[in-house]
Amino acid sequence: MKAAYVRGPSNVEIKNVERPQIDNGDILVKMRACGVCGSDLEKIYGQYNQPSMRLGHEPAGIVSQVGLNVKNFKTDDRVFVHHHVPCYSCYLCLHGNETMCQKYSETNLTPCGLAEEFVVPEWNVSHGGVIKLPAHISFEEAAMIEPLACCIRAWNKIKFKKGDSVAILGAGPTGMMHVMISKIFGIKEIFCLDINDFRLNFAKQFAITEAIRSTSADVYQKLLSKTQNRGVDVVMVATGSLDAITQSIEFVRKGGTVVLFGVPSRDAKIFMDVSKVYSKEITITPSYAASENDTNTAFKLIEDRTIDVKRLITHKFDLSESAKALEYAHQGNDSMKIVITNAETLN
Repeated sequence: MKAAYVRGPSNVEIKNVERPQIDNGDILVKMRACGVCGSDLEKIYGQYNQPSMRLGHEPAGIVSQVGLNVKNFKTDDRVFVHHHVPCYSCYLCLHGNETMCQKYSETNLTPCGLAEEFVVPEWNVSHGGVIKLPAHISFEEAAMIEPLACCIRAWNKIKFKKGDSVAILGAGPTGMMHVMISKIFGIKEIFCLDINDFRLNFAKQFAITEAIRSTSADVYQKLLSKTQNRGVDVVMVATGSLDAITQSIEFVRKGGTVVLFGVPSRDAKIFMDVSKVYSKEITITPSYAASENDTNTAFKLIEDRTIDVKRLITHKFDLSESAKALEYAHQGNDSMKIVITNAETLN
């Protein structure tokens, strides 16, 4: 069977590998759709700061085989699969830091989500890492559960009020998910900033306050003029750009919150005027990955059509074209969410 691997910097290889074998508590899933994520791109084109270099962690598919001890799933079940599942009992989990749990980083799919079939380990199967999909959710929509869950987690970590303002730096797929979530939470003024004109124009379809080119000379004044000269309540940095992080300190109001959501490269460093952070009493909150609660919330929002994630999908590629798909996503010239599919017809 085919599976995608990082061969080296800027190099993705599609290998023919043996179909993986399962143990008694595992399930085997035939991938039908898997989203391309910014962390996948960082693994290929950047310097990823997490231990796993496996590609594809937004997969959905059909159960093709179940272990002897598996009771809650059967062959032909349509499922979404989460690649990491915490223990829920350690010190970090009990403090709400599930994505920092040691077990979280140890669990994963084999060989990866970008494969014709992959093994979901017993731990994931028995600890809420697999969700059965109703018939009305397509595999492509299900592939959006994980990134939406990550966005949900970011909002759950901060304080905000209905009627607040937000500047979303990075108008990519997750940036647009943050727009959708902002509307659900009653955020009044929503600004999207990017250097990519295609994505800025795409953002305008979502009836935001304004789409602003982040390199424009008057970007700060535009934000001030629409926020009673305060600055925005929340800055969601949905990009790994270090310039965006620096800008966020300027854009946020006194007492406001900056969320570091985008994936930075390993050892990335910035020069920051800490006196501004201190004197403005800015809260800086990083947000990494998603917990089961976040995932269940995202699933519900897609299931009941509160959020229409299909609007974000602009391109689809077959698994055999994974290298092309990932390069296309990396360039981002005329794309939003890219989904990689298996060759069979999607349901």
